[in-house]
Amino acid sequence: MKTMTLDPRAGRSGRGPGWTHLLGAPLSSVTWRSYGYLWFMLLLGPFALAYVLVTVAVTAGAAVTVVGLFVAGGLVVGGRWWGATYRRLAGHLLDTHVAPPVPRRPRQGFWPRLGGALGDPAGWRALLFMLAALPVTLAGFIVSTACLVLGLGGVTYWSWFWSLPPELAMDSSWHNPAGLAVVALGGLALLVLWPLAQSGFVALLKLLTRVLLGPTAASLRVAELERSRAGTVEDADARLRRIERDLHDGTQARLVAVGMQLGEAREQLVSGETDAVGELLEVAHASTKDALAELRELARGIHPPALDSGLAVALETLAARAPLPVTADIDPRVEAGGRLAPAVESIVYFSIAELVTNAAKHAHASRVHVRVEVAADGGSGILHIQVRDDGGGGATVVAPDGSGLRSGLAGLAERVGSVDGTFDLSSPAGGPTVVTMTLPAVRAAAAGARRTGAGGRA
Repeated sequence: MKTMTLDPRAGRSGRGPGWTHLLGAPLSSVTWRSYGYLWFMLLLGPFALAYVLVTVAVTAGAAVTVVGLFVAGGLVVGGRWWGATYRRLAGHLLDTHVAPPVPRRPRQGFWPRLGGALGDPAGWRALLFMLAALPVTLAGFIVSTACLVLGLGGVTYWSWFWSLPPELAMDSSWHNPAGLAVVALGGLALLVLWPLAQSGFVALLKLLTRVLLGPTAASLRVAELERSRAGTVEDADARLRRIERDLHDGTQARLVAVGMQLGEAREQLVSGETDAVGELLEVAHASTKDALAELRELARGIHPPALDSGLAVALETLAARAPLPVTADIDPRVEAGGRLAPAVESIVYFSIAELVTNAAKHAHASRVHVRVEVAADGGSGILHIQVRDDGGGGATVVAPDGSGLRSGLAGLAERVGSVDGTFDLSSPAGGPTVVTMTLPAVRAAAAGARRTGAGGRA
């Protein structure tokens, strides 16, 4: 929280800080940088307007051709460069930093490339900004300059009025101490009002910059979903590689050993040396059981058999098999309307399983509480999952660093985000750690109907 120390005299009057700020505004660097911003915008305005008119004219004139449309598309995409220029200008002079729009995705093929250039939303929005900003800039510059010039002229009128020709000077009745003082006060009032009048136009230009030159909410959401999908694909690939490695290094090695032991036992039976056959068969039998146990664990990691009976049963089974006491509180309404979609069930199950493992392995918790409930959200439902442990806390989500390695919590966040869910972590030092997730409660029947409908349309 910020603290301020006020002048006691100003506090008693109730007007000191406000009047001081108001009188000091004409000398503020913010005011002069805003005025410089209007100057630069005015200088760019005619060129920007010419660019917009040329783009529209070329697009309309080249509509009957094909080669000309590429020129028009290049002009539309060039609007991104203008947008970047205006964003840098607002960032340097107004301290208004706007993120760039989502980059264009490369397209393959003649017509996709042409359509992507002509239909570039960021380019058209930049052109619209260039068109809309010009009248605002022009009006703001005229009003701001008029207030500044008339204000400075009124304040200093007493020192140079004598040099004006009679037809340009004010009425001679003003040329006395009282009249000159009134003119000076009027000029001072204009100077004080100058920052206020200018700030309105600058605020409108800031709004246009944010709305038209920044990324849209839809494009950011699409980019986030694409990133989540890429992370999910990487997680799935890593999981498949881990299963392949476990099969190769564990189960396959055990089965090879079993084959060798059985082969050796057969050779001893053929040669009549039966002394060690029983021992070899016993070792082979034990190795076979170990291999089957490993296969069951691998299969459970791919798809837990308990999920075949529903999410509630799977979570109760998970709680019973956990390495520490786990209380699973499942709202009966979660599956009252039918089974959840398999993707949602898997994400919920594996996310909770990993959080329980983390609580036992890293947080050294003594117990975990899991709460799963469903809340109505319009016509659909939202799953609320909360996993709370009494461990040492201090857990953090480590963002990807480009090495391809992510923390388990980051992988969970991406997995939840891949189905339009949210992931929230609260883990102060000393605990407790609380992870809250929300996912859409998509039902298996609804998901199947959507897939069927999509297949029918295809």
